[in-house]
Amino acid sequence: MVPIFASFSLLLISALFIVADCGSIGVNYGRIANNLPSATKVVELLISHGLNRVKVYDTDPAVLHALSGSGIKVTVDLPNEQLFAAAKSTSFANSWVQRNVAAYYPHTEIEAIAVGNEVFVDPHNTTKFLVPAMKNIHQALVKSNLHSDIKISSPIALSALQNSYPSSAGSFRPELIEPVFKPMLNFLRQTGSFLMVNAYPFFAYESNTDVISLDYALFRENPGVVDAGNGLRYFSLFDAQIDAVFAAMSALKYDDIRLVVTETGWPSKGDENEIGASVENAAAYNGNLVRRILTGGGTPLRPKADLTVYLFALFNENNKVGPTSERNYGLFYPTEEKVYDIPFTVEGLKNYHDRRSPVAGNQPVNGGKGGVSKSTTGNTWCVANGEAGKEKLQAALDFACGEGGADCHPIQPGATCYDPNTLEAHASFAFNSYYQKNGRHMGTCYFGGAAYVVTQPPKYGDCEFPTGY
Repeated sequence: MVPIFASFSLLLISALFIVADCGSIGVNYGRIANNLPSATKVVELLISHGLNRVKVYDTDPAVLHALSGSGIKVTVDLPNEQLFAAAKSTSFANSWVQRNVAAYYPHTEIEAIAVGNEVFVDPHNTTKFLVPAMKNIHQALVKSNLHSDIKISSPIALSALQNSYPSSAGSFRPELIEPVFKPMLNFLRQTGSFLMVNAYPFFAYESNTDVISLDYALFRENPGVVDAGNGLRYFSLFDAQIDAVFAAMSALKYDDIRLVVTETGWPSKGDENEIGASVENAAAYNGNLVRRILTGGGTPLRPKADLTVYLFALFNENNKVGPTSERNYGLFYPTEEKVYDIPFTVEGLKNYHDRRSPVAGNQPVNGGKGGVSKSTTGNTWCVANGEAGKEKLQAALDFACGEGGADCHPIQPGATCYDPNTLEAHASFAFNSYYQKNGRHMGTCYFGGAAYVVTQPPKYGDCEFPTGY
């Protein structure tokens, strides 16, 4: 017997195929590889599969020229390395916009500029330059009379949230609210832009398989999880994560700002400890996500908020560092063959079925916490914030090595990580030990603002920082 809510879902999906698209699907075109097809061939690939939105991580002339006249809407990126210059110099911002945007528009349909990417977890600590850079780039667009057509935002990782479960309790990290989020959200409101968010249910599932069911993570039929704070029932981890961001914005009185998911995906291959990374699960997540976005409207908290979602990523990228999963998020191999067969359009969805194996998804648990992702990388570390001051660092170090239970033996005199003998190096090792021992959960790399998360292995002499216990 087919469950009532499943029958209703099928009827709803059938009805929605008759009307216009509810949301929009795009793809991230990353190029950290040495075996990818030419930009011209990539544009042909996008068009052949009905993908009409693409996000790139730079402003490479070959790519922007290839996209010219294609009808594909483009989001370009100003890299983190250029935030300082864009924040400090209006002439740099003007030159950057002229050279990388105005020179191609409107033949290349640039619709948005991502100023930086996941700046809050950037190991170079460029957070304070973010909003000034966004404002200067916007003024440069105004100068070129492009500000009405091209929006400015900046992708945040879900690690920017202090709380994410339940979704109704979503809140931003307190040390980021006044200096960054309030001015950034105010800027987005004033310019009619949207918040860019990178969301990876895979990381939350991988770290919490004991409490999160695979079906819940993959948009498959499941009993759902009721949010005790607002009474809403969630049937997917993705929706729970996105609503945590909506709740965080609402807490600051920015209910009117839209949200675009600039990255989300699932790896088709991973290391032995990367639970859930497989071709079948990647196909289920991305295929069901496409169906969810193109037919499903908004989220439980914002049912009318049709989402634009960019899948990560177009290709497997063989030069990416980190765990095996990092090189296996692609929808396509560099040969242009699909890694797995899923549609990207409403028309293609008519014949789409989530082909699960007989044993897949049969987890003994249901529902679970709608936790946040760790970041867009498989591993993250916690390091000391050198600008926090000696007193705050020392107090946090004492806590971590004391009641916090961090393994501080390696930073004792004569031990492997004693050198360099600096407060910042020792605190970083202790903070990371505490963070890893506590499962890298949100709030465990805070220490009153004395620490932050990074996505590259910390470098302090010859000391190796662990990634798990």
